[in-house]
Amino acid sequence: MPKDIDIYLICGATGAGKTTYAEALALQVSGLRFSIDEWMERLYNSDKPETGIFEWLSPRVERSWAQMRDIAERLVALNVPAIFDCGLTRKQERDIFADWAAQKGFSVSLHFVDVPSETRWQRVQKRNQEQAETYQFEVTREMFDFIERMWEAPDMIEMNVLNGRRI
Repeated sequence: MPKDIDIYLICGATGAGKTTYAEALALQVSGLRFSIDEWMERLYNSDKPETGIFEWLSPRVERSWAQMRDIAERLVALNVPAIFDCGLTRKQERDIFADWAAQKGFSVSLHFVDVPSETRWQRVQKRNQEQAETYQFEVTREMFDFIERMWEAPDMIEMNVLNGRRI
């Protein structure tokens, strides 16, 4: 793994193993991992409404991402890579991070954790049941299917532009 990468963007659909992968990568490159699930659980989930959850989530996720990027700028100045385990479900979300990194002159590598849907759903069910290390909150079938419909895998152009790696 090259040590000259400043920013790692980890993407994959729900249950792909992004957090597990990002944790191992952080150790490998001596970087700091930012996990949107951890931030959302700690900062916001106790206040989430009973209905309209997805509309409620979006601005909080965006504010968290902005704060993560601010902290990452300080890390990169200290030669510490930042690993973003933030879902990055759609290309426009990945573009927010990629454009920011380009504006700052940071090197980027997109890591795409690619796992079939049925395997991912089985993993999510197991994680929900066991509530082990990477568990932050229950992912229902409704949530899984909602995100599944939104998911946009990176294409070859995006992978090439962002020094992509398929995992």
